[in-house]
Amino acid sequence: MSHLPELLLDHANCEKKAASSALALMFAYAEDRPLALALARLAREELRHFEQVLRALSALGIPFARQRPGRYAQQLRRALRSCDPGRKLDLLLAAALIEARSAERFQLLAPRVPAPLARLYQELGASESRHFQVYTGLACRVAPAEWQVRLAELASREAQLVTTPERLLRFHSGPLQFG
Repeated sequence: MSHLPELLLDHANCEKKAASSALALMFAYAEDRPLALALARLAREELRHFEQVLRALSALGIPFARQRPGRYAQQLRRALRSCDPGRKLDLLLAAALIEARSAERFQLLAPRVPAPLARLYQELGASESRHFQVYTGLACRVAPAEWQVRLAELASREAQLVTTPERLLRFHSGPLQFG
């Protein structure tokens, strides 16, 4: 909580990136109409979340700024397959894991932040949980026999990333290491 401005700033950047990632998937797999429609809705919702966080930043007098990305998503992406058909599944599952971790963080923050932010984080936690379900539903449709095993493999890597100490505070960072 002593780094709330920094955390909110990173959160805004995460919402923008979530919208961008949904659009990138939609463009990469444009022939998959159900995926495109689901991700178009999700991208619009992520952009609304971005706007909500920008309003919260503004209300607190915190200017928006782009940030250097943290290692979390970058390192998670390194665990993904780079060729299809596995790439599509992995991208969906990585997005699902990021959404699930966001939901967890929002639920943990909600009781600890001032009232207007608390309500926002409660609402966002529910949205991110739903986004996790959207991504896992799409993954199940893409690879019904494989998605759960692959999710467990990627979840293991993701769990390592959020428990490994680091020096740069980000919304999805592991515990801060000082010194």
